[in-house]
Amino acid sequence: MQHDDSRGPFKGGLRYHPAVDLDDVRSLASLMTWKTAVMDIPFGGAKGGITLDPAKLSERELERVTRKLVQAIKDVIGPHVDIPAPDMNTGPREMAWIMDEYGKYAGFAPGIVTGKPVHLHGSLGREAATGRGTVIAARELLRAAGAGELAGKAVAIQGFGNVGAWAAELFAEAGAAVVAVSDAFGAVRSEDGARGLDVPALRAHVAAGGALAAFSGGTAFPPGEILATRCDVLVPAAIGGVLGEAEAERVDARFVVEAANAPTTPGGDAVLRARGIPVLPDILTNGGGVTVSFFEW
Repeated sequence: MQHDDSRGPFKGGLRYHPAVDLDDVRSLASLMTWKTAVMDIPFGGAKGGITLDPAKLSERELERVTRKLVQAIKDVIGPHVDIPAPDMNTGPREMAWIMDEYGKYAGFAPGIVTGKPVHLHGSLGREAATGRGTVIAARELLRAAGAGELAGKAVAIQGFGNVGAWAAELFAEAGAAVVAVSDAFGAVRSEDGARGLDVPALRAHVAAGGALAAFSGGTAFPPGEILATRCDVLVPAAIGGVLGEAEAERVDARFVVEAANAPTTPGGDAVLRARGIPVLPDILTNGGGVTVSFFEW
């Protein structure tokens, strides 16, 4: 889906998810238009998606699907036309496949995608960029609101993929206490609210194939409760539409920082507004990724 290119080439991520559909991709493409404008980057807005469950496909099958997509859209993408990037369930590996397949038709063109592996003309810091931007945006929000610095603040993060995991690590580095995190299968919280979870140990546990909820350094709890965690900063960093009216009524945070795309529904937003809980919008919060993508491009 290509939304607008009046400010520059179309730009947007490619997601692999069993629930992605045309409406999702259309709305996400328009969000990218506003995001690149807010970040003052000379790109427009686009988005892509394939409706599949990556967990049910082998690496070889995922590669074939990715290359088949490039064959289908090669005439409407290009380094100065439309530049895909990673999104949910895609990363440097998929970007390398796209660059290689596109090169069969157009020759050497590393600018066709961003988020590539560093050794294939990628950018240092791109993997952490969206999480880092989230932490910087949260820091500036607290300062603007007169709420002090990140150090000592309690943070709860829904989603422990690329964005959530990096954000958790960088929040902890800034002195915040990451008191609870969740993924699609479980959640874990710290019983020591002042110190929070040991995020590097949690990341190592998950990277080794361990279930998030099985982390020995915290206490497991139902993942649906993460949005009601008492904290200073609540970071939805998973999928869209998770903060509806009912969930917004239960939020026990001073600030909501939208690291995911469109996690707050219009009804949920109205409830949070009525309760006096500021929401930092996604197009600013997660703009760090497209910023470093611009440098890479």
